Amino acid sequence: MYRTGPALDAGTAAITVLLVEDDEGDSILTRELLRDTRLPVSLTWRRTIRDAVPELARSPACVLLDLGLPDSEGFDGLRRVLELAPDAAVLVLTSADDESLGIAAVTAGAQDYLVKGQVDGSMLGRCVRYAIERKRADESARQLHEAAIRQAEYARLERGLLPVPILSDERLYHSLSYRPGRDQALLGGDFYDLIELGDGMLHALIGDVAGHGPDEAALGVCLRVAWRTLVLSGRPPDQTLACLQEVLEKERHRKEVFATVAMLSIDVASGTGSLRLAGHPPPVILDRAPRLIAPQRPGPPLGLFDVQWQPIPVALGPAWAFMLYTDGLIEGRAGPGREILGPEGLVDLIAAATSEAGPDRPDSAESLTDTLVRQVEHLNGQALADDIAVLVVGRRQ
Repeated sequence: MYRTGPALDAGTAAITVLLVEDDEGDSILTRELLRDTRLPVSLTWRRTIRDAVPELARSPACVLLDLGLPDSEGFDGLRRVLELAPDAAVLVLTSADDESLGIAAVTAGAQDYLVKGQVDGSMLGRCVRYAIERKRADESARQLHEAAIRQAEYARLERGLLPVPILSDERLYHSLSYRPGRDQALLGGDFYDLIELGDGMLHALIGDVAGHGPDEAALGVCLRVAWRTLVLSGRPPDQTLACLQEVLEKERHRKEVFATVAMLSIDVASGTGSLRLAGHPPPVILDRAPRLIAPQRPGPPLGLFDVQWQPIPVALGPAWAFMLYTDGLIEGRAGPGREILGPEGLVDLIAAATSEAGPDRPDSAESLTDTLVRQVEHLNGQALADDIAVLVVGRRQ
């Protein structure tokens, strides 16, 4: 075994090449051919796959592999090299009689093959360089493909988190908004839904699974789908949260995971109904004087205790509107003391936004949510760190 130092350009990092060849004469010839190239190469020679294992663990840039080694049969040696050094470009070495094996080796994962005795220094240098570049290109293509698959998965999760509302009354209007947090590369666990049933009852849901990422997003989708199924099947609201808690306990990936939920059931015509809160911020009634539907004792989040969530009476009137939101909208900093905005601060922002005249005044539910997010981020001094979900629902006279 031997090593050759960097060739030609001492200022360029040497290309690490591992030669696995049991014939000493062929190894000497390969070394001489590499010296004839203009590549800065650091070469290590090993006689067998077993002897090469420590070098393979160091991830050489290129492996020159003889297919006729004493401790491997067929493509066993190639498979072992690819397993131990997955980032290395592999060039297999064959005799003239075994050229077909070289072609098959490329199919099995090698970058190229070389026939012994038919290679000069210039060809060997080009083959090493091209093999390394092809390996990099293959790796980039693989990463792009994996990214495309992940993006498709995120899109499916997003469709589950952001459903199409089921509404039939033409007097109803709504606005749905979802924004991932500043530091979130993945979807978070915020979710919501909106369903109007044939009996004239409107059911609205918003929730937030603790944590961020695909596990929390998947759990949010699961809870939303379960809620929609329960509502459409006619399950009473008193039983719905208990069922959602059972689903969460069965589906969560860690026992400490919990979710906050706000569930509002309203008679569309009269605007009367009930609210149930499981650790979630209270909704805002949107009228001339915006106000919170604020219980004195909100129930705990789902997944912590076995309790009954008491209904809170709601009376909105014949023409009404309300806003459900997740805590990402109210956890930004505001004011001279940089206090948390909180639900009361959000009410103040809504009152100011809807009372102002001029082109910046919100003229729809959608523009109201956009205005609020911009104002909250402005007060916070930067993009909000947590995910934001906002659901505005109203009924025209």
